[in-house]
Amino acid sequence: MLTRIDHIGIACFDLDKTVEFYRATYGFEVFHSEVNEEQGVREAMLKINGTSDGGASYLQLLEPTREDSAVGKWLAKNGEGVHHIAFGTADVDGDAEAIRGKGVRVLYDEPRTGSMGSRITFLHPKDCHGVLTELVTSAPDAQAEH
Repeated sequence: MLTRIDHIGIACFDLDKTVEFYRATYGFEVFHSEVNEEQGVREAMLKINGTSDGGASYLQLLEPTREDSAVGKWLAKNGEGVHHIAFGTADVDGDAEAIRGKGVRVLYDEPRTGSMGSRITFLHPKDCHGVLTELVTSAPDAQAEH
């Protein structure tokens, strides 16, 4: 069962400049940053708040590390802005299967590794009213990072 909005992914051309905007404007600080070579992105997770299920809600800022990455292609077509929404779940495998059973295309056969060691998969935006949707199961120690 989906328990929360885990994060909203925002594609940007310059990660450092975008992080500074969110820091200066809203006071959000970087909770975690990493480069995901598989997905071709450099990212920063800005923690917004903790949640009752032990998770948290974040803004995920994404800068492509290569033009042929999914985020790079998306930026070239759409420019900066909201790229996807992610819902937290305790069981990404089970929830992805249940959603697949309702006729929604799940983009990965098996969940992959996402930010902070999480397990993730995506749902096809054409099946979700134009919204690229991610399902996320946080790594057990993700909250203790900072």
